[in-house]
Amino acid sequence: MNVPLPQFDHALPPSLADRLRMRVPEALATLLLLVSGLALAPLVSRGERYVLVGVLIAWAAAILLLAAYSRALRRRLRAEEADARHRADRADELAAELNLLIDGAVGYAIYTVDPMGRVSFWNEGARRVKGWREDEVLGRDMALFYPASAVAAGKPRADLDAALRDGKLEEEDWRLRRDGSEFLAQVLITPLRGPDGRLRGFGKVVRDITEQRASERQATAAANHLRSILATVLDAMVIIDERGNILSFSAAAERMFGYPEDELVGANISLLMPAGDGARHDDYIRRYLQTGERRIIGTGRTVTGRRRDGSIFPIELSVGEAITEGERVFTGFIRDLTDKQRAEARIEELRSGLIHAARVSAMGTMASTLAHELNQPITAVVNYVHGVANLIDSGGIDDLPMIREALEDTIQEALRAGTIVRRLREFVARGEVEKSVEAIPDLVDEACKLALIGAREKGVIAEFLFDPSAGRVLVDRIQIQQVLINLMRNAIEAMADSPERRLTVSSRVESAGFVRVTVADTGPGVAPAVAEDLFRAFHSTKADGMGLGLSICRTIVEANGGRIWLEPRSGGGSCFHFTLVQVEEGDAS
Repeated sequence: MNVPLPQFDHALPPSLADRLRMRVPEALATLLLLVSGLALAPLVSRGERYVLVGVLIAWAAAILLLAAYSRALRRRLRAEEADARHRADRADELAAELNLLIDGAVGYAIYTVDPMGRVSFWNEGARRVKGWREDEVLGRDMALFYPASAVAAGKPRADLDAALRDGKLEEEDWRLRRDGSEFLAQVLITPLRGPDGRLRGFGKVVRDITEQRASERQATAAANHLRSILATVLDAMVIIDERGNILSFSAAAERMFGYPEDELVGANISLLMPAGDGARHDDYIRRYLQTGERRIIGTGRTVTGRRRDGSIFPIELSVGEAITEGERVFTGFIRDLTDKQRAEARIEELRSGLIHAARVSAMGTMASTLAHELNQPITAVVNYVHGVANLIDSGGIDDLPMIREALEDTIQEALRAGTIVRRLREFVARGEVEKSVEAIPDLVDEACKLALIGAREKGVIAEFLFDPSAGRVLVDRIQIQQVLINLMRNAIEAMADSPERRLTVSSRVESAGFVRVTVADTGPGVAPAVAEDLFRAFHSTKADGMGLGLSICRTIVEANGGRIWLEPRSGGGSCFHFTLVQVEEGDAS
């Protein structure tokens, strides 16, 4: 509150007439003294006359000095009276301002009690908090504001004694309102002493904190509930600031990474990452804060983490962002994928075994079918040939028509066998293809979930370069994913002993109506002599391979309207290319 100080009236300087009136008394006294001296002068001798004049002059001087001192004293008294009036007016002003300040204190009851505990001052805030008016409580004992159980225990007097003993008393306790309801109060009691040190009473400040404590308890309960949830869930939670320093580390994170929370709070999050990722993490955050470009924030991604023992393991990371009290924080939810990838690898192993068994079974079925279907024509050919040979050996000329007929039947049976083989090949090549319109990035993403299991642990870096103009393709989704899985697995195995292990999957427009997909590796490459027969069935570069993988890939790609081939990669390695039928935007529906 900014209240201007009152303007006081200052006394005006006295006028000439006032000054003359003020000097009239001493002038008259001096004149009277001189007249008296002149009257006594004829009655004394000449020598005594000089003495009398000196005495009169001395008396006149004394009268004048006393008059001047009296005037100065009166002026000083008037000034002190004016200053006292000024001080009294200012004290009244300050008291009024203090009362306004005390009455305006929202939520605070401020009052005083005398040494016996009787209320001597009561502000408007006390009325709002407790409900009593000033005229209802002045002179009454402060026990009025305590619950009955506290009054019975002597707490009102004990509180004053404790404040007097310790200099003040601060506590949280229950108090009564005028309507009989209780509220939790924050209480401050302070002894009030006069200038002589004697106790004049006690000042009390009371604040209702019932709702505040209820909110705090509710917030604490919610925080404890959240902590109990985070302590039981399998996913770890780590909170960092915009500098990458760890603010919170959940119990699940402690179990996952092997660090206790108190050891990591304040440390950089790069401690939980492999060396390469950790060195780049702060740059990622800095670039995001500068450009707003999101890479992981708001999405999920499969990366790797580092435990306390230095072991590397796969994790699924989802990052959220929040602004708390003006500070930006990032919350990471982490799921350990070790067991999941181990199970997927086992499933893929069993699946590969089933596919292998299915291939062997299909080969056996095909062999039985061929043997069954070709048995009759081949048997007939053999019989006809044996018959012709016997007729030739007999040397009879009359047998030539029979020989000619037998040879014609032999030709027919041989053609029949060829027809059986051709039809079987056409059936196998044609198969049953269910085509749909697919996006290449989606095909590759689903294939990578199986093909790249364990690749990161082997040091393989996978990168993907997709041409946006490539659009969509018309394929059998399952079959093309099988081609991608086969080519990527072959590439990972080929790079097992290479110093650089980089797998690249890319796409681009090949020609009108076709899209080229390339799977490239940095392995040792394929020798030209081997490359010629690489897509032929039962031809393999692996010691334990069946030689059917690339042959099946070729069959699938050709059944989907494309072709597949191999080229050496510039700088070492291999590039497997295959084409797919592109779908124009107007035909996508």
